[in-house]
Amino acid sequence: MYKRFLYILFLLIPLCFGNLAYAQKKYTIDGSVKDAATGETLIGATVRLQEIQQNGATTNNYGFFSLTAPGGDYTLVISYVGYATTTQLIKLNKNASLNILLASNNTLQEISISSKAHKSENIDNPQMGVNRLDLNQVNNVPVIFGEKDVIKTIQLLPGVKSTGEGNTGFYVRGGNSDQNLILLDEAVVYNASHLFGFFSTFNSDAIKDVALYKGGMPAEYGGRLSSVLDIKMLDGNDKKLTVQGGIGLISSRIKVEGPIVADKSSFMISARRTYADVFLKLSPDSSTRGASLYFYDLNAKFHYRFDDKNTVYLSGYLGKDVLGLKDNFATNWGNQTGTLRFTHIFNNKLFLNSSLIYSDYNFLVESFTTNNDFKVTSRIRDFNLKEDFQYFFSDNNTLSFGVNGTHHTISPGDIQSSNSSDINPQKIQPRYGLESAAYVSDEWKLGSKVDLLYGARFSTFSLFGPGKFTTYSAADVAEFYGNYNRGDIVKTYINLEPRFSLSYKLNDENSLKASYNRNTQNIHLISNSTASSPTDLYVMSSNNIKPGVSDQLSMGYFKNFANNQYEFSSEVYYKALQNQVDYKNGAELIANQDVESQLIYGTGRAYGLELFFKKHYGKFNGWIGYTLSKTENKFDGVNNGNYFAATYDRTHDVSVVGIYKLSTRWTLSSTFVYATGNAVTYPHGKYVVGGLTTFYYADRNTDRLPAYSRLDLGATLEGKPHKHYHSSWTFGLYNAYNRKNPYTITFQENPDDPTRTQAVKTSLFGRIPSITYNFNF
Repeated sequence: MYKRFLYILFLLIPLCFGNLAYAQKKYTIDGSVKDAATGETLIGATVRLQEIQQNGATTNNYGFFSLTAPGGDYTLVISYVGYATTTQLIKLNKNASLNILLASNNTLQEISISSKAHKSENIDNPQMGVNRLDLNQVNNVPVIFGEKDVIKTIQLLPGVKSTGEGNTGFYVRGGNSDQNLILLDEAVVYNASHLFGFFSTFNSDAIKDVALYKGGMPAEYGGRLSSVLDIKMLDGNDKKLTVQGGIGLISSRIKVEGPIVADKSSFMISARRTYADVFLKLSPDSSTRGASLYFYDLNAKFHYRFDDKNTVYLSGYLGKDVLGLKDNFATNWGNQTGTLRFTHIFNNKLFLNSSLIYSDYNFLVESFTTNNDFKVTSRIRDFNLKEDFQYFFSDNNTLSFGVNGTHHTISPGDIQSSNSSDINPQKIQPRYGLESAAYVSDEWKLGSKVDLLYGARFSTFSLFGPGKFTTYSAADVAEFYGNYNRGDIVKTYINLEPRFSLSYKLNDENSLKASYNRNTQNIHLISNSTASSPTDLYVMSSNNIKPGVSDQLSMGYFKNFANNQYEFSSEVYYKALQNQVDYKNGAELIANQDVESQLIYGTGRAYGLELFFKKHYGKFNGWIGYTLSKTENKFDGVNNGNYFAATYDRTHDVSVVGIYKLSTRWTLSSTFVYATGNAVTYPHGKYVVGGLTTFYYADRNTDRLPAYSRLDLGATLEGKPHKHYHSSWTFGLYNAYNRKNPYTITFQENPDDPTRTQAVKTSLFGRIPSITYNFNF
């Protein structure tokens, strides 16, 4: 009997282990998710197995996903906001590759204000402070001149503040405007504005995805202290030829896209131009008739899919602003970018994206006046090579790693002039630098409640010759640092940047998150203006200028309710800034051989509370954002070495956005913004020397501009349905109640009483109506 029991047990053990091995045998599904009508890859689409609650994957920035599960029969569910959810029965008994097509759901597109792929992503995602815009939402938000603008839209989010009236610059959580990394198809855009900030460089017609990272910045991004605005262009429709555009009061745009080889390759070309200069030619004044006042930009992209594992992309941007007055002056500036990208799928778990990137920003200022003619040119140019890998260990563990190197050239401003000019020609020595980095990041789901994202970025920066270099002490003593030949290393900085984010799900509708980020920056903007200017001066880290360092700690509470129809979040943050750069009082920055002698260095701190409430669905939707914050700087020699308010410090910042679907053809929208006035320095007295009145200024930024507020209204009328084309009219009213918001405040003697001082407020805009006709066929 005993022997028979052992014999049976001996036979059952292999069978049990065989069953266990079979139960543990797992297979992987990989592939891409695309728009069925255009072939565009969808970023952030959710792919999950209905029978396994926790198994799910999200498509990466290139539309690729990888999902692993035990063998068996499953229902695959694919969803993306704005698209009809698709289900597919699969028998998982071997590895499989799928190309999934999702059909657009027009009804959802009309009422959704978020492009997040998953209704509860804000609960599940460990990353904090990340916002992804829905471009349908951007189309409905009323902005100045009726031009769709992604940057104007992100300025309505908590923690993001505009740099001024009509301007496309922005501040994020206490960082300066140059501390935002702005990418267009992975290429850096240094000046994201047209017409001194009234338009942004980004034509919404050409854009597929917009993601803003202001908190837990992924380790793949680096080189800036405050945020990343990652913008990706459309790949192009590989199904059919389409034409889309719009005609407005002062600008028009057009986009053409279509297949080169159906389902295999495509192109996209989008162009935009203003034509205020056309109206100037009607002026009776001869000088005005010869004036220039316009910008144009061009986006283009091409892609070719060799097979399911290899695809090449080529994209570029060209934009230029032209301003000038005949026989007087001319100011031109522009951006050019180019990205050659190759994606390769090694197997169902390893994905590679390789990129060769070019970026160029340049400006030209000319004066044609007699005996005072000159030309000033400046440029910053980058070449960047990067390799980004993703390895999908399992549905609960994804590893990202990569390397990149960027060669910088900065020509700060050469002056050319004629022999008869009173302006002396001058050549400023260009600066060369190499910025390199390697990173690793791992997202690890620890059970059903904890999601951990951790990693680090190892960065180096080297300044190279040729040139003569000088060190400036705190006492303004200049000391010779050395003469260096081409290729000689002048100074090298090495930094380790840890990144950490943690999410803890209390339940399906509530989660707590925390993150810590360290970032460094080696390209610095030196400017004494809050508005974006073509003459903004960029400098590199050097023997005098150390890399900027930011340490940010943030925590938050996130909640969805009413079946995920509403979303609420509350985040607090503290940011410590080191090696901040500012200019001395009375500094001369333009065409200065020794511009580093005009700089001072210090620290900064920023802390605040951000509240966000959003309604996702229904005839009426929108959001409310509120920021309570403080931003301070500390520089030796300024305000006795004490902390003082940064220019862009605003205690309160409120934004309200509402979108109402009145009928199948009419959509109404409005935005309201309110903000505490910027910190400014007002004169605290005056004195007269030789009959000339001079104002006395005390501590920096101890006063405030008046509060800023504005109400914008918009309406869209959809054309009647037609088989071959679609049209719409967009109406807008900027600054509906005609608020005279201060752009600048200057001071002068009161003409009626010279003993008194008079403040003079300058406002840019009153009410501005707009109308645009849009077409698509």
